[in-house]
Amino acid sequence: MSLVKVGDLQIGYSEAGKATSRTPLVFLHGVGSDKSVWDFQLKELSKNRRVAALDYAGYGESDVPEIDLTRREIAAYVFGAMDALEITKAHVCGLSMGGIVALEMFAQSPKRIESLVLANTFARHPNGAEIAERSINFIENHSMREFAGQRVGFLLAPQTSAEVRRQVVETMARIDKKSYRWASAAVWTADYLDLLPTINIPTLVIGGSLDQPTPPHLSRELAENIRGGKLAVIQNAAHLSNLDEPAIFNELLKAFLS
Repeated sequence: MSLVKVGDLQIGYSEAGKATSRTPLVFLHGVGSDKSVWDFQLKELSKNRRVAALDYAGYGESDVPEIDLTRREIAAYVFGAMDALEITKAHVCGLSMGGIVALEMFAQSPKRIESLVLANTFARHPNGAEIAERSINFIENHSMREFAGQRVGFLLAPQTSAEVRRQVVETMARIDKKSYRWASAAVWTADYLDLLPTINIPTLVIGGSLDQPTPPHLSRELAENIRGGKLAVIQNAAHLSNLDEPAIFNELLKAFLS
């Protein structure tokens, strides 16, 4: 267990690689996940730079906050964890909710972001409020494990292994219900369309051809509205594209960072 103190909370993280002249890479997970979703990326991308994956407050090994957090506060805890890890500036790769948090981080402190990778995410979701309400209503009367079992087929591609599916269910089943409620409200109601034209750093947008929660047209909207934004759609990948096609995802990251 690796923890850093940020304000009144302990925040969980995983880290690999050694500090070099290369800017560190920070990974941010989705609303139904935790830092472990990036294990394969940490192993591969840490060969020539320092890499860290963070739990949000209320997720994974982090403490559960006493109050509901806003997007601004979620991002502030990420910056606090970076401070504790002595990461002044980073490439930030966020998937789904992680992409929303990455956009909020750029809005707060663009000088701390070297580049952005926005995977399986959006600037504004046309059905976001409905998705959040449906998820929150389901977990009112069901366990997180039941929710995970119902959700996993929506998140992963058909060819993804049974072992990966099991891991996704186990990770989601461990999430604190209270944290999932405020995180869902924070992510699905986000609107960063006006922010996109102000992004002036290298940005890679990754989508999945089979992604149902954030279909490819939302990835295209992101890339087209960011000056110099690059779009890559991974074929036969769904919402968790880094788990469906990890080798392709990693190659896209390595090529972008180089």
